[in-house]
Amino acid sequence: MANTLTSIQHKILARGLMTLREMAMMPQLVNSDYSRDAAERGDVINVPIPSAVSVIDVTPSNTHPAPSNSSFDTVQISLDQWKQNQPFGLSDKDLVEVDRNEHFVPMKVEEAIKALANDVNEDIHEKYVGIYGYTGTAATTPFGSGITEAAQMRKVLNEQLAPRRDRRIVLDHAAEANAVIRPEFSDVDRSSDRGPIIEGMIGRKLGFDWYADDAVMTHTAGTLTGDPVTTTTGALGAKQISLTCDSDDEIALLEGDIVTFAGDSQTYAVTADLTVGNSAAGILNIEPGLAVAQAGGEAIAVKASHVVNLAFHRDAFAYATRPLLANTQGFNFASQIASQMDPVTGLVLRLEVKRLHKQVVWEFDILWGSQLVRPELAVRLAG
Repeated sequence: MANTLTSIQHKILARGLMTLREMAMMPQLVNSDYSRDAAERGDVINVPIPSAVSVIDVTPSNTHPAPSNSSFDTVQISLDQWKQNQPFGLSDKDLVEVDRNEHFVPMKVEEAIKALANDVNEDIHEKYVGIYGYTGTAATTPFGSGITEAAQMRKVLNEQLAPRRDRRIVLDHAAEANAVIRPEFSDVDRSSDRGPIIEGMIGRKLGFDWYADDAVMTHTAGTLTGDPVTTTTGALGAKQISLTCDSDDEIALLEGDIVTFAGDSQTYAVTADLTVGNSAAGILNIEPGLAVAQAGGEAIAVKASHVVNLAFHRDAFAYATRPLLANTQGFNFASQIASQMDPVTGLVLRLEVKRLHKQVVWEFDILWGSQLVRPELAVRLAG
């Protein structure tokens, strides 16, 4: 019986990974870590971030130029997400069907894995708050009258020096519904592509791979009341800006807000909440550093609440996943434990089966972490 159960475990894992792959869109599109080393919740993965390399004149000499420092900055990803499904039982009939039918997946298994996949997907989407690139119009679904929004996203990424390859666009379903029927994409005589009109898939257009996802976030913006302004000079590159309020002004900005300053076309992401009022002053934290130096007295504005459609290079985000302990590593437990990695998403799914009070209990769990590591490689398309 134990050998039979082990065989069924691996069949369920293999078929479950297919469901995981369908639901976990973002892990397939971002930079991932595939190490098979076992880990625990709270472990930290260091992601190296390349720095710019300068160019020097060639001067023939018998002395070789001194090499530059080759060290890299790093961004840490904490394996802080360890989730499992609510334990469930499977009937003997389900187990027999799994063993006999290579395509059968019990509904409880599908729903359990979908729940975990949704959590992973949403966790990556939630890292949008540090993205400062911005285009589109808040509360207006993109691609309603053309495809200029895609050109604008391309423009912003180009200005932020994002590599031209490995670019993706991820839209909510309302924006994708507009985009897929744009004649620029769906008319075969214009695009020479039958994908949009036959399969309902945009595919690769304008230098992007296009996708739709359930987990696209909506950012609820903070508020600015009255006319708050900067109070002191702000040097080029500064990331802390002094703001002041008159008696009838109030600042209630939230992390993830997009703000602009008068005389500066750059959009900035707020990196920490700020509440100021009653003729007080406060320090606003932003990314990136100021693109235009401030003289003091510049008005500040905040973009309204918006759907966060995304365009990004795969290296903008990173996520790491690790295999949890399985009894194939020499440990002997009463439970039957098996672990398997999906080669497409990189996610490692573990299945634990145990006998409890006259029933067999099944549990899936995943350990992972994600982070926005290079915000300059991403842009929001407001909707």
